Amino acid sequence: MGLPKGPAATALLALLLLRAVARARSLEIRAEPAVRAFVGEPVTLRCWFATSAPLSEKLTVDWTFRPLAGGSLEPVLHYQLTAYPATSGPFRDRVSWAGDVAARDASIRIAHPTAADNGTFTCAVKNPPDVQHNLLETVLTVTQRGTSFQLTSAGLLSVLVFFPSALVVCLLLIRMGRKFGVLKGGKRAGYKKSSIEVADESEQAGCGARRAGWCTKCLDTEEEEDPY
Repeated sequence: MGLPKGPAATALLALLLLRAVARARSLEIRAEPAVRAFVGEPVTLRCWFATSAPLSEKLTVDWTFRPLAGGSLEPVLHYQLTAYPATSGPFRDRVSWAGDVAARDASIRIAHPTAADNGTFTCAVKNPPDVQHNLLETVLTVTQRGTSFQLTSAGLLSVLVFFPSALVVCLLLIRMGRKFGVLKGGKRAGYKKSSIEVADESEQAGCGARRAGWCTKCLDTEEEEDPY
């Protein structure tokens, strides 16, 4: 079977060339599929692109927003040589350009996000002749930051290491103090004898005195009985 000739062959060749050019001249976009933010704390929505065509003044970036509950698209920011944040709507005076076209970065920053910002953000980039690209969406979830105590890894490490170590050191100090008589000496300094102990000592002293007297009498008697 031979190849088609004439106008049909020319048309087929042109179509193949157009497809090849379209594939070569296509934009690719990468974005975070989901981002979490807290009410009142600035958040950055990341968007990167890759283009095979040289960057030109015709390059444009458009960010749009659709609420989580649905509805029409809201303009967020338009970029061409410079950034043009929305001058009306829910994002007025709250959105700024955070990207760098030279670095293929088309990110934006939202100041003071609210729960009303929960929804889907879309980043669209065009760099003629590169205009075809995949559209990736970023779902933003804005919540109120909790005030409950959260144990971080550093705090958990401190609890598991510092407190047991401190307890061991205290026990060793107490044991060393007892061994060298530091604590015993302190107890002796404030020690008072009871009345029973005083009586026992007095009784022992009296017994010793009586024994000494008996010994003296015995000696005197022996001396008297010896005539020579």
